[in-house]
Amino acid sequence: MPTPSTPQTVPETTEDIQTGTGTGFEARVVVFNCDCHTYQQVIDLFCRFIPGMTSAKAFELAYRIDHEGEAIVYSGATKQAEDVAAKLAGGGLRVAVQ
Repeated sequence: MPTPSTPQTVPETTEDIQTGTGTGFEARVVVFNCDCHTYQQVIDLFCRFIPGMTSAKAFELAYRIDHEGEAIVYSGATKQAEDVAAKLAGGGLRVAVQ
């Protein structure tokens, strides 16, 4: 008989926010799961360094990173994407610019 498991609460998407500016996005910032930060630490970093980020959207992204291994957290001009990635990496997150 399988062991009962605790049901997981999946966050409901309540808003669709595009982070970044301009048209014709040139680069994406991807954050990878590293199991070394709490949700709150990740949410704080996202809200601090990603333009237009909200706490709700930051939680959705943190959840996706935790459960899927990675998420695109920012799309925009290459220079700004590199700046966002550098700040997130400075906070200890594993990031890549694509």
